[in-house]
Amino acid sequence: MTSRSESPASLAGRTLFITGGSRGIGLAIAVRAARDGAKVAIAAKTAEPHPKLPGTIYTAASEIEKAGGQALPIVCDLRDEAQLAAAVNKTVETFGGIDILVNNASAISLTGTLQTDMKRYDLMNGINARGTFMAGKYCIPHLQKSAAAGRNPHILTLSPPLDLRAKWFAPHVAYSIAKYGMSLCTLAWAEEFRKDGIAANSLWPRTLIATAAVNMIGGKNLLDKSRTPEIMADAAHAILTQPAREFTGQFCIDDVVLYQKTGMRDFSKYASVPGTPDSELLPDFFVPDDTPRVP
Repeated sequence: MTSRSESPASLAGRTLFITGGSRGIGLAIAVRAARDGAKVAIAAKTAEPHPKLPGTIYTAASEIEKAGGQALPIVCDLRDEAQLAAAVNKTVETFGGIDILVNNASAISLTGTLQTDMKRYDLMNGINARGTFMAGKYCIPHLQKSAAAGRNPHILTLSPPLDLRAKWFAPHVAYSIAKYGMSLCTLAWAEEFRKDGIAANSLWPRTLIATAAVNMIGGKNLLDKSRTPEIMADAAHAILTQPAREFTGQFCIDDVVLYQKTGMRDFSKYASVPGTPDSELLPDFFVPDDTPRVP
């Protein structure tokens, strides 16, 4: 078993397969890995600029390359099994394998039962829960090869801790089902593939993160009380450089991971508006009441 002192501090030379990484948190994770010299496949739908959402797979690839990594942009609808299988195969053909799967792609609609049409329900569950499961199904055989080669394979899913209190479901049950479906994959895979040496963990933010989705929901008012995606990218890096056989089955909160694994004590640099005190930042959904607070 790998000891903590042998934990790889860098993602140099590792291959990441990231779903939905053309913008926001997924792109930030990709760029952080690229700074180490990682190879990153971006599998997302956005090939042409969206009128309301910034970024495409090609602008993401450009940012990855500028940061020092290698990039492979792939047009992929995560709901389409053939497209996903082809994206995984193309990544393996291009980079020689896959070491890390980041399940980032997600759809959101904060609507109650009577306000949620079935098309939107199917979209959220098709991308979030089903898409995460399918990405795992096609990537895990390559992660098993990565494990056999001693390359410390990880699955990281951007989904919340499993907290089944009604307050997380009543206001937007369709979205909650879709997000918790992602978390159930983490719970299952950590145990199912423990013997293979594949880590499966989830990561969730304590506060709102300044992304295009948050902007569409609440505009500048919410963005100004959020943290930047870089806190999630740094937390993801801290998780992905842990020994896979030792750090698995965890439901992590971004600032707690950074506090515990990197020794970070000052999180002010992540405020979307510089100088905003932590007490004025808005909490995200699904953060359990008993989540440890960092000093």
